[in-house]
Amino acid sequence: MLTAHHRTLIKATVPLLESGGEALTRHFYQLMFAEYPEVRALFNQAHQASGQQQRALANAVLMYARHIDRLEALGPLVGQIVNKHVSLQILPEHYPIVGSCLLRAIREVLGAEIATDAVLDAWAAAYGQLADLLIGAEEKAYAANAEAPGGWRGARGFRLARKVPESEEIVSLYLAPEDGGALLDFQPGQYIGLRLLLDGEELRRNYSLSALGNGREYRISVKREPGGRVSNYLHDRLQVGERLELFAPAGDFVLRPSSKPLVLISAGVGITPALSMLEAARGSGRPIHFIHCARHAGVHAFRDWIAGQAIEHPQLKHYVCYSEPREGDAADAQGLLSREQLAEWLPAERDLDAYFLGPKPFMAMVKRHLHELGVPASQSHYEFFGPAAALDS
Repeated sequence: MLTAHHRTLIKATVPLLESGGEALTRHFYQLMFAEYPEVRALFNQAHQASGQQQRALANAVLMYARHIDRLEALGPLVGQIVNKHVSLQILPEHYPIVGSCLLRAIREVLGAEIATDAVLDAWAAAYGQLADLLIGAEEKAYAANAEAPGGWRGARGFRLARKVPESEEIVSLYLAPEDGGALLDFQPGQYIGLRLLLDGEELRRNYSLSALGNGREYRISVKREPGGRVSNYLHDRLQVGERLELFAPAGDFVLRPSSKPLVLISAGVGITPALSMLEAARGSGRPIHFIHCARHAGVHAFRDWIAGQAIEHPQLKHYVCYSEPREGDAADAQGLLSREQLAEWLPAERDLDAYFLGPKPFMAMVKRHLHELGVPASQSHYEFFGPAAALDS
């Protein structure tokens, strides 16, 4: 049980986490992967190599320590973690592994003089509280997915029904359940977890659902990443009729009910969740402004489809910005998306709902532009699994 004394000790470690949290989490992952190789499949090793996962965990640990007295102050962080865990099928038996490695990392990185037995006892109690919270929330999600029409728990077998190139870098995969049964519906903006065995190694990844559900198949649209084991396999080796396994849809970056003007801003493969949001909103009558940024037309996926939607639905306005246009590329603007250009493309009334997704520098820029242009922060939505402050730097 987490006591008042435990909380005092946890809060005393906040300055150490602020300065050395990433070193601690880096050591934690090294310990865990060395001693429990079976959990490697739960983590994207590309994110490990880039340091992204270490930074995200360091931020989560720091935020938890800062708000140990008021967990409600963590805001959307808990929901983001729960959804990521559900999409990758994190189970109760994984938590003791993480807990033991985290406590060892605290002792070994901070040293026995700082990480005393009392401090470790406090962190053990704090971790136990957090684990119980997450396990409970995840079980509710697993149960809800299993009980919903077309739903399931754990992995479900799917087969590749169709494979459609969308650009020089992006391919769409249409995935149908091999049992022929109904499919769980999902909220626009959510993603699925994918599990496959590649060259004898289990790998798991998340991919946004890029079209509204139809009860028969899911569509994901995958960008080829240089050196990406899974993305290159899906592009080059996965053939129609072959099998892979999916976990049920998850994610809290979803289109919220509203009648306000809707602005969807994306860059690169960040367009994928915006597509299902557009499909869901196009019949509502609300004004929609779809703004997409790409390097050039060759890597711009779904342009013709969105242009067709704009013809069918006059309330939809479509804008394109190319940062590195090729000769003959047609775009509404060139270069990076400036605040002045965004201001011109936004509705005149700033009481709107904006959703944006793309590479981190793009998201930081858009977040700043929207704030400066008067869009309320509570109506500016994005998905970023990492320190929120990183988008303000």
